[in-house]
Amino acid sequence: MKKQGILLPLLLLAVACTQTPSAEQRAQALVSGLTIEQKASLMQHPSAPIPEAGIPAYNWWNEALHGVGRNGKATVFPQPVGMAASFDETLLHEVFTAVSDEARVKNRQARESGFVDQYQGLTFWTPNINIFRDPRWGRGMETYGEDPYLTGRLGMAVVRGLQGPDDAPVRKAHACAKHFAVHSGPEWNRHSFDARVSERDLRETYLPAFKDLVTRAGVEEVMIAYNRFRGVPCGANDYLINTILRGEWGYKGLVVSDCWAIADFYEAGRHGFSDNAVEATALAVHTGTDLNCGSSYQSIPEAVRSGRLLEADVDRSLVRLLAARYRLGELDNAPTPWDKLEDGIVEGPGHLALARKMAQESIVLLQNDGDLLPLDPGVRIALVGPNSDDREMLWGNYNAIPEQTVTLADALRERIPDLLVLGGCPLVTAEAVDPAAEKAVLDSLAGYDLVVFAGGISPRVEGEEMKVALPGFRGGDRTDIQLPEVQRHLLQTLHEAGKKVVLVNFSGSAVGLVPETESCDAILQAWYPGEEGGNALADILFGDVVPSGKLPVTFYRDTTQLPDYESYDMQGRTYRYFTGEPLYAFGYGLSYTRFSYGQARVEGRRLIVPVTNTGERDGVEVVQLYVRRPDDAEGPLKSLRGFQRLPIPAGATAEAVFPLSEETFLYWSPEQRDLVPLSGDWELLYGGRSDQLQAISYTFHR
Repeated sequence: MKKQGILLPLLLLAVACTQTPSAEQRAQALVSGLTIEQKASLMQHPSAPIPEAGIPAYNWWNEALHGVGRNGKATVFPQPVGMAASFDETLLHEVFTAVSDEARVKNRQARESGFVDQYQGLTFWTPNINIFRDPRWGRGMETYGEDPYLTGRLGMAVVRGLQGPDDAPVRKAHACAKHFAVHSGPEWNRHSFDARVSERDLRETYLPAFKDLVTRAGVEEVMIAYNRFRGVPCGANDYLINTILRGEWGYKGLVVSDCWAIADFYEAGRHGFSDNAVEATALAVHTGTDLNCGSSYQSIPEAVRSGRLLEADVDRSLVRLLAARYRLGELDNAPTPWDKLEDGIVEGPGHLALARKMAQESIVLLQNDGDLLPLDPGVRIALVGPNSDDREMLWGNYNAIPEQTVTLADALRERIPDLLVLGGCPLVTAEAVDPAAEKAVLDSLAGYDLVVFAGGISPRVEGEEMKVALPGFRGGDRTDIQLPEVQRHLLQTLHEAGKKVVLVNFSGSAVGLVPETESCDAILQAWYPGEEGGNALADILFGDVVPSGKLPVTFYRDTTQLPDYESYDMQGRTYRYFTGEPLYAFGYGLSYTRFSYGQARVEGRRLIVPVTNTGERDGVEVVQLYVRRPDDAEGPLKSLRGFQRLPIPAGATAEAVFPLSEETFLYWSPEQRDLVPLSGDWELLYGGRSDQLQAISYTFHR
């Protein structure tokens, strides 16, 4: 046992006499006085207290996917894929500033109680910036869609909102970029899957958002994925962690494991990469995975004693961990700028209004035959469908439990006191369609000409590694992308009975709605819109708000348009490489008004795009800029390089302005094996959706 009581104060005094010690210097002083057993106890997600060194217990595991999660009351914002549909990084930053405000309040409350437990700390394993490459992936709803540029832009807004100002005396919270890297299903084999991709796909699709968060937003943590990458588990992958993350990108922060991912190295039926926990631990720590969510790092002392692991590697990781705790103010227990935040902000009026606004912007109008929407306030409406009055569905996953949730039924009853609400059918079932049940629904709808059908799917059937085995679903993933047959049949029955139908589709992923484009007159994509989702939908349905959401993913027609789910090759995937005709393209979304694009012009290093609102209502258009390299037949068909939410009054013209910087013209270089600004001839493509764009030629010179 080292003489901690004497050594530690002397080390701290020596540092203090020379200069104000940095967080790293203070951490080094602490580490030098610890035993190997104590060090191991600090490198697991419930970090043990070391009272004699003045180190309190800390649990690193906390969630804030779309609000402070799994810790009772908090504001539940829309699921991330829905927030991505807003294309509004400014609003997203406001959302996550509110989330970190609530996090600080809840952390203070926990500290005042005398114990900070799991889900009460300040280190949040958010955001999930994996690419939603295939709509069958159950966790895709946690991401910001299928495009690397959009994911990077929105992910940086999340990080900046969570972590707070860079010049604050202590960090407000930690964000964590996950899951590094090449991780987006399947869920059923994620503990044994080996993701193999070309260097071009790696650098062009799977890594750009991580690079943005590390090099531009200063994310404090990066979480490794469960899968292997090119044969090596991500938590021991030297190429990912040391060559790219810490080497090329200069990352100085923490690398954390996904939960029990180190155990996947050696547990039966998983990667089969290591023989036991000692070997796996030695590999992970040596490579640079600093923190273990799980218990494998209990083996650190044995790994050091056996010579498999150097104690210097342990110290390197532990200095990073303790320095991070100092930067959060967690080890000093000193006042912070956020201690004065009032308890009442948690799920308070201001944050509920913000949740409602984000939900409004996330809703995408997919179809509106005959301008059925917005609804006439005097029309007699019946609300039908399995998601009509389901509070938990609105919450998505990794959620809080809010004190109040407004379902679509709740919101419509506020406007229509005698509203008829019918479940109508199950969400999904393995049973055959029941004609008698459908007849009963039709009988109940006598005298109603218009039906709002709240359908789709639910976080109960899509999500992370779930025990679900229903038609169309497997283990949290989907085996097809159609609307469940029981809903599809009822919608067709309603159509044949002469009812006007507005489908409100709740889902965290793209749904193949081909028959519904015939059986329904209007379709809204609602995602999982959070606790204010019902109010936001009513605002859209009745025209209080003009829809402005755009799809952050491609809505394919069916699974025949999709490549092999287990292939990570990007050819044939997403709008960037898909050559077929989708049902609804990336970037698509209708409005209650109409927009006309004029001829864009280049002025200096700016592209200026004039857009006219030719309709009779004020609206917001999400103007999109894509680029294409005409001399590369193997590259992307087009790539998003800019977007701007442009408010335009009825009858007016406004201009979207896009800088034409080096970032605009990043492209794959076979020689440098990375993305670099590429001089030469380009096409600039602009418009309101990825499949209907105008083009101008442009020559870029560095």
